[in-house]
Formats: sequence, structure tokens, C-alpha cells
Amino acid sequence: MPHPPHRTLAAPGRRRFLAGLGSLVLAAGLGLRPNGVDANLDPSRLRQSMQRLYGQGGLAVLEEWFALLDRLAGAELRTRLREVNDFFNRRVRWVDDIDNWGHEDFWATPLETMGQGQGDCEDYSIAKYITLKQLGVPGEQLRMIYVRARIGRSRITQAHMVLGWYETPAAEPLVLDNLVPSITPASQRSDLDPLFSFNSSGLWAGGSTESRADPLARLSRWRNVIDRMQQQGFI
Repeated sequence: MPHPPHRTLAAPGRRRFLAGLGSLVLAAGLGLRPNGVDANLDPSRLRQSMQRLYGQGGLAVLEEWFALLDRLAGAELRTRLREVNDFFNRRVRWVDDIDNWGHEDFWATPLETMGQGQGDCEDYSIAKYITLKQLGVPGEQLRMIYVRARIGRSRITQAHMVLGWYETPAAEPLVLDNLVPSITPASQRSDLDPLFSFNSSGLWAGGSTESRADPLARLSRWRNVIDRMQQQGFI
């Protein structure tokens, strides 16, 4: 997908993106604990879960992930964002949920995504989100953003999810995406129309009624992911 032309922070693209995300409409109750998904894990349980579900092939990828966490501990923020984005974009093959799981709109845990070696946009975003939290990026600076993505120069759009990093809650996010490999400010992604965003602490939604996307229905899938993560060794 070609990169859109550069826009300044005061450009209409930034205002459009931020307006599309609207304001905080739901707080708390979206994570394991009041503070959301904790940046902790149990390596032994994760290895056992991966071995049971995916065998030695899955374990090999999990060990690469552990090595990534060790290597990036204490690294500069931009380095952590770039390396985590690249790790999943290179190791996970995009595939529809119906082909991967046998039914529509299944959200995988990071362990399941690594074990399968494939997933869709939600799976990329969740894996990057959890990994960056494990690397010390504050959860309030990260949101999964549900968008309509325009394909090429056509008017055809498809549902899509990206991960955003926000310096402050009202700032323009940097977008981590599996469609475009480079991390770019949202104002440069004129192909994305944001609908709502969420993390473990809240839900932000705009006033658009053009999409059939139901934020609360998506959050039920998020809670299901969190439950499975806890069972697998993310604590």
C-alpha cells in the first residue's frame, strides 16, 4: 500500500483522525484488574501452554519473543515500538479468521498468534499491545484503534484494526500497522477512517453512525482474550 503524502500536525488529516476517535465513553472494567492487563507473565506456564497447544515449533517462536523482551529491556521508546512492530509483521502471516479458526471474528491471544504463525489485524494489534506493555510502555499510551481502511485508490473499504501510541491522551497517535510496515503519524494515514479505540482502561468512540461496528461487541471479545491470556500464563 503506498504511503499518503506528508501532512503537518495542524493539517486536516490530524483533526479528522482525532475527531473520529471522539471522547472517553467507558472507563474501567476492560482488563484483568482495575489497572488493566498487568505487564507480567509466567514464563514457565507460557512454555507449558505453548508446548501443549503448538509443540516445538511454537516453543521456538516463544523463545524468540522472550529474547526480544530481554534485548529491548531499557531500550529507547522508538526502538521498542519499531522492533515490536517488525517482530510480528515479519513472523505472522495475514489470514482471515474463517480460514485460521473456522469462524468469523476470532481474537487470538499473543501466544495463539505466535503459535499459529498467522492471524488477522486484531491479532497483530493485540500481540503488539501486550508486548509493548511488557516492555514498560504505559498502558494509557496505547490503544487499539478500529478503523475503515481504504484499499489503494479505490473507494472500497474494509474493517481493520491498528495499534496507536499516544504521547498524551489528546495527542496525535503513531500508528503501528500490519498493512504499512513503517510507523507513521496518524495524519499521514489518509487511508484510515477511525471509528473507536480502546485499551484495558477505557473506550473512546466518535459520533459516526456510518459503520455497523459495535464497540461493546468488540469489547466482549477483548474480555474473552484476557481470560484466555490469564489461563495461558499472562498474569
